[in-house]
Amino acid sequence: MTAEATPSLVGKTGGPAEAGPPTARGPRVRGTGYPRYVAGKLGGAAVSLLAVLVTSFFLFRLIPGDPVKFMTGGRQVSAEQLAAYRREFGLDLPLWQQFTDYCGKALTGDLGTSYQFRAPVMDKISEALPNTLLLTGTSFVLYTAIGVVLGTRAAWRNGGLGDRLNTGLALTLYSIPSFWLGLLLIIVFSVGVGPIPGLFPTGGMESGGEEGFAYVLDVAHHLVLPVVTLVAVEYGQTLLVTRSALLDEMGSDYLTTARAKGLRDDLVRRRHAVPNALLPTMTLVFINLGRTVAGVILVETVFSWPGLGGLFYQALSVPDLPLVQGLFFVFAAAVIVMNTLADLIYPLLDPRVGR
Repeated sequence: MTAEATPSLVGKTGGPAEAGPPTARGPRVRGTGYPRYVAGKLGGAAVSLLAVLVTSFFLFRLIPGDPVKFMTGGRQVSAEQLAAYRREFGLDLPLWQQFTDYCGKALTGDLGTSYQFRAPVMDKISEALPNTLLLTGTSFVLYTAIGVVLGTRAAWRNGGLGDRLNTGLALTLYSIPSFWLGLLLIIVFSVGVGPIPGLFPTGGMESGGEEGFAYVLDVAHHLVLPVVTLVAVEYGQTLLVTRSALLDEMGSDYLTTARAKGLRDDLVRRRHAVPNALLPTMTLVFINLGRTVAGVILVETVFSWPGLGGLFYQALSVPDLPLVQGLFFVFAAAVIVMNTLADLIYPLLDPRVGR
């Protein structure tokens, strides 16, 4: 052994060192590395949010259409009345002043007043958010669990019939547009085709008039087809990422050592391979978790689901600039926050990151 390899046995001059307490083994002390890493990620998130705020203001002003004329409901109004509407909503101000007012209010949580609903944008978002979370949250739990389980089994039996079937089906469904699949499910299972009767509602969230447990069942009945659409389209991504990560881990030496010690193959997979392979999947999970707030505009529109996606579509058709800007900012902020959270947690699970 060299002096460098045995610091507790050799003194500075090469002779025996004084006896001392043994060095405790524990987590590696990061020093300033991790705080600097956190500060960098938080700074990047703040810059991204600022860029989204600026983009949301200027981007949607390129949409053709006059929101003031929409507010008149197609009635013939005088130029004075149109000017009054513009003054009421600040549309008569120079663009730079509209932008500074928008940014100042947004920093205090005020995203403006909807032209279409004549209500604060945050109130409309708060009303629709629970409906979106019910749809996308249910789908998120299901397609994440299905993707991880099937991806793990496909990788562990790489090249087998199950692997080929799972991977092929996942790629096929992942490539199908969600709105097309939703329309197909409505035609087959809502309208009915041939011997298949219409089993589910064509859209909406409830039939109306139900209370208590009957209301819960009614909402669940309306939830089936949109959830099936999202799960079918989204689970493939989780499956493919999990499968790829596990295949990279399967050639590692520590798995060979575990098998050499006599551990069962199933135990080696569950206790050793899968936990390490789930690190890339965790990043994808956080990204998808941010998307649960954004909702799925096309699916909510196809199924007339009263969530944030459907609200965004309504606002875009006017155009209701404050509502579109507010929803765009909330959608992007949710994704940025969850991505940042994933970046902050990842080094705690894998010390090689963020050194």
